[in-house]
Amino acid sequence: MAERGRARRGGHAETWPQPGAAQARGLAPSGLGVWPALTAKLREWIEVEVGAGRLMPWVPVAFGVGIALYFTADHEPVRWVTAIAAALWGAAAFSLRRHRIFPVMVLTAAVAAGFAVATWRTAIVGHVVLARPLYSVSLSGFVETRDIRERTDRFVLRVTRMAAPRSSIQLERVRLSVRKGTAPDVGSFVELKARLQPPLASLRPGSYDFARDMFFQGIGASGFVSGAIRIVEPPAPGGLSLRYAAVMQYLRDAIDARIRAVLHGDERAIATALLTGRRDAITTPVNDAMFISGLGHVLSISGYHMAVVAGVVFFTVRALLALFPALTTGFPIKKWSAAAALAAAAFYLLLSGAEVATQRSFFMTAVVLIAVIVDRRAVTFRTLAVAAMIVLTLAPEALVHPSFQMSFAATLGLVALVQIGMPRLFASPDHSATAKVALWGGRELMTLMLASLVAGLATTPYAAFHFHRVTPYGVLANLAAMPVVSALVMPAGLLGLLATPFGLDGVFWWLMGIGIDWMIVVTQWVAALPGAIGRMAAFGIGPLIVASIGIVLLGLLRSPLRWSGAVVLALATVWALLVPQPDILISGDGHDVGVRGRDGRLHLIRGSKNAFLVKEWLAADADPRQPADPSLSEGVSCDGAGCVTQMADGGLVALALQPEALEDDCGRAALIVTAKQPPSDCAAPVITIDRLRRQGALALGRTRDGFATTAVKPSGFNRPWAPAMAGEGEADPDFLRRPIAPRAVDTTPSEADLQSED
Repeated sequence: MAERGRARRGGHAETWPQPGAAQARGLAPSGLGVWPALTAKLREWIEVEVGAGRLMPWVPVAFGVGIALYFTADHEPVRWVTAIAAALWGAAAFSLRRHRIFPVMVLTAAVAAGFAVATWRTAIVGHVVLARPLYSVSLSGFVETRDIRERTDRFVLRVTRMAAPRSSIQLERVRLSVRKGTAPDVGSFVELKARLQPPLASLRPGSYDFARDMFFQGIGASGFVSGAIRIVEPPAPGGLSLRYAAVMQYLRDAIDARIRAVLHGDERAIATALLTGRRDAITTPVNDAMFISGLGHVLSISGYHMAVVAGVVFFTVRALLALFPALTTGFPIKKWSAAAALAAAAFYLLLSGAEVATQRSFFMTAVVLIAVIVDRRAVTFRTLAVAAMIVLTLAPEALVHPSFQMSFAATLGLVALVQIGMPRLFASPDHSATAKVALWGGRELMTLMLASLVAGLATTPYAAFHFHRVTPYGVLANLAAMPVVSALVMPAGLLGLLATPFGLDGVFWWLMGIGIDWMIVVTQWVAALPGAIGRMAAFGIGPLIVASIGIVLLGLLRSPLRWSGAVVLALATVWALLVPQPDILISGDGHDVGVRGRDGRLHLIRGSKNAFLVKEWLAADADPRQPADPSLSEGVSCDGAGCVTQMADGGLVALALQPEALEDDCGRAALIVTAKQPPSDCAAPVITIDRLRRQGALALGRTRDGFATTAVKPSGFNRPWAPAMAGEGEADPDFLRRPIAPRAVDTTPSEADLQSED
């Protein structure tokens, strides 16, 4: 036994340090030895992250960064410059493939490639966009798509001839609204008169850009039909794509008609939405309850629907083939089943309209099924990376769409759960307690709960940013409803489609209706729970970017460094909650002004009946009031010359409608909004209609020196979907107005219906 005063060090006995030596050592921090250990641990974790096979998942992230940079540009980049830059970076990365900086070069090249692809995609899609309203426009062309909605119908017209008074502009496609039930069939050639408006821009700075979305759909204007629609013989064939669209529309109409014969009301509407993508007649209470409860994703055909369709076909075909022993022993029935599932997913893509969101879901499903066919692991980060690269290469504009962001965030979370979480969670299945729970389905229940929780948390930042809401009980609603949707609703719908040609589909639609009834009961129950409506005020793009970084770190990192993503997410949450709300909002046409009063809520000076705009403003302010709430106009004084209301600090904001109101407002108001020409000696700052036409909607924050202004289109902003204002002045004196067709059926929708459909 060693003596107390001795210490064993390096195999040799050594006495305790002398008092002087102890005092000398006491000058150094006692925990200094922790830092080398921490440094070594960090080095070990970093080596794990940069190991073999770890670069691939980060390539689409860098590619997406390049696309995001493109959409932040103030004006259109030079195409050939972006292409050369991407080629040079790619060549540099290839030449340094054996160098230590190769990963950095690859990611940089991916950023440059994403920027170039987005630039060229815009150039390929490029078309004329209407900048000013046009009235009494004569149009003729082919109907490409038809959208049956709750109050009005809409269709996209491929224009072959366009004539408007005092304008020579020629648009390629327009989207028109008509009275419900009067939309022409897809593929027909029509002549009509319409009122056209520029694509709807952002309703406030930072909100969703509808004009950008319509631009990449090839649509240059929207509006509504005035009078009757004449269906005439086309001057030339519409082409193969139009005939295909007509066939698919006929098929969707036939399926809807068959479902309508068995199901009614919301049952029929939801069944049609799940199978054909047509969301036309879901009642407002049920539709609102679906989104409040967190089940709104069921109504939009996405990765979940595509996965269910492929999964049902895969396991059904494999089970049928397994009935024949000769096939199971001598043939790859698993690969045959995957091929059948791929064909079914492709048919579902075409049947549902092949929108961008559905295409993305199909690509993800196709990559998984192809991995099965070629004997590769299906659910991996590499699979997700390949799918993301395909989607972003074909449609880089999808990056800024909420459906892409939410879909891939949820998928990243689920893949991380499968790759990392599940093996650890169920690492010891032979444990007696675990085994007993698993026998009763506990493992499956736990898996479903974790999947709903992970997917819900991953999509929360994007739902809060785009829709200004969170779903506190989303996990509960998904846990209660999604097993029924997966096991009953979707399989019954697929069997109904297969049985329809034989006239044996009625029982399957009935079963589908039972499952939909259960889903409606769940969604209405969850939506009625206390605190089910989670509202979130607008917080800008900065916190969303930080939150996205946190989600990527949590999902892609393998070592304990992944928990840095949780810290980043926490920072993003704090930032989002601390973002101040604007004191004044002004619509792009100057007809509506929102002013934050002493009570902290918006008070509206409303010169229009734009309920859609008011609803968006209130949602972005986390305000539960509806556009018709009388409290919105409290504190607003109006007369024939204009309106005025007070800000929180007592300053007055005036909307001057007549020139005589400006003299009084210039001396008293802190801010004036007017379409009239203000006097040159006006002491108050003035927002004119000319500025609003150039910059769009404005958000103003009160500062010590006046106002800090944020615009939808800042000075110098000029993009193809939001072109800078320029004098058109096209005069067309030779324009000959086409004769108006007999008013057989008036297809003009009412103004109230148009407002509700926005």
